[in-house]
Amino acid sequence: MKYPVYIPLLDGNERKYVDECIDTSWISSRGHFVSDFEKAFASYIGMKYATGVCNGTVAIHLAMVALGIKKGDEVIVPTFTYVASANPILMVGATPVFVDSKKDDWQMDPEDVRRKITPKTKAIVAVHLYGHPCDMDPIMKIAKENNIYVIEDCAEAIGSEYNGKKIGSFGTVACFSFFGNKTITCGEGGMVMTNDENLYDLLCHYKAQGVSNTREYWHDVLGYNYRMTNIQAAIGLAQLEKIEEKVSKKEQLGQWYQKYLKDTPLVFHTPLPNVRHTYWMCSVLAKDAQDRISLRKYLADNGIETRPTFPVIHEMPMYEETEYFPVGKDLSERGINLPSYPALNEQDIINICDVIKNYYNK
Repeated sequence: MKYPVYIPLLDGNERKYVDECIDTSWISSRGHFVSDFEKAFASYIGMKYATGVCNGTVAIHLAMVALGIKKGDEVIVPTFTYVASANPILMVGATPVFVDSKKDDWQMDPEDVRRKITPKTKAIVAVHLYGHPCDMDPIMKIAKENNIYVIEDCAEAIGSEYNGKKIGSFGTVACFSFFGNKTITCGEGGMVMTNDENLYDLLCHYKAQGVSNTREYWHDVLGYNYRMTNIQAAIGLAQLEKIEEKVSKKEQLGQWYQKYLKDTPLVFHTPLPNVRHTYWMCSVLAKDAQDRISLRKYLADNGIETRPTFPVIHEMPMYEETEYFPVGKDLSERGINLPSYPALNEQDIINICDVIKNYYNK
C-alpha cells in the first residue's frame, strides 16, 4: 500500500532508552523507566496515580477487578466501540448493558445511559471513541446521582480534552492503551490512573500476582501478571516527550481532510465546540453501507488502505442482544477510517482526497 492506514512514528529517544535497558539488563518489569513513565504520564493527564500494564484491555479488566465489579453487577457500555471496551465486563462475571451513540459526536448517549440505570448498575464505561471525548458533564452527573463508578476508556483519545480538561481526569479510574497504532505507543502497553490512593494500591496489588507486601512469595489475593516491562516504558517515555507535537500533527491531519473533502458526499467526524478532538483516526461516513464497500475497494485498488468503523458489539456471538441501536448501527455500517499516521503531509492528504473525488466523479 502506498498509504497504509497507520504507521507509528519513532523519531525521539526510543532507541537510546531501549539501548539503556539492554545495556543494563533491566528488560523486565523492574527498572527506572517504568516509574518514570508512570509519573510523567500521570502529570500529563493531571492525575495523582498511574500504574503501567501490558496492554489496554487488561487495563480495563484490572480496573474492574480493583473496583470489585463482579457477577450480579451491571456495567453500561456503548455498543459502537471496540470489543475490548466490553469484554472485561464478561471477564469479571458482570453483565454488559449496551447504550446507543449520538449522531453529532459518535459517542455514548447520556440520555440512553440514564434510561439504562438499574439498582444493579455498578459502573459506566465512557469510551472516548476515535479521539473525540464523550459528553462528560451529564455522564458524571448521572454517576454521582446514582453512586456508581465511571471508568474512562481513553485508548483512542490520548491528549483529547473536554471543556479544557484532559480526558482521563474525570472518572473514578482511567484506562489507556499504547498499542502500535495509538497516538503514543509502546508496541504493546497500557496505563491505569486514579486519584484514589486506596484504589491505586489495589491496582498495583492485583497487577503483580497479588503478592504480599510483608512476606516474600506470599500471595494473598488472586492476582494477575499485568506488569509493563522496562523496555515498553522506555519507548513510551520517549513517545511522551513529543506528545504535543504528535497530537498537534493529528489535529492538522483532521483539518486537512476536512478542507479537501468538503466537495464530496462524505461526512467527516468533526469535533463539537467544547472539545479537543485528537483524531486518533480521521473518520468519515459514506452515503450508505454499499457506498462504503465500493469506496474502500476503489481506494485499495489505488494503494490507499482504510478500515471500517467498529461493528456494533451487541450483535457479536458472545452477546447477541436483541435491542436495536439505530445510531450506533448506522455509524458502524457507513464509517471509514482513513490513513491517519503522523508522517503524512498535506500533499499526501491532497493525493488521498483526489482519489476519493475521482471515485465520486467517475
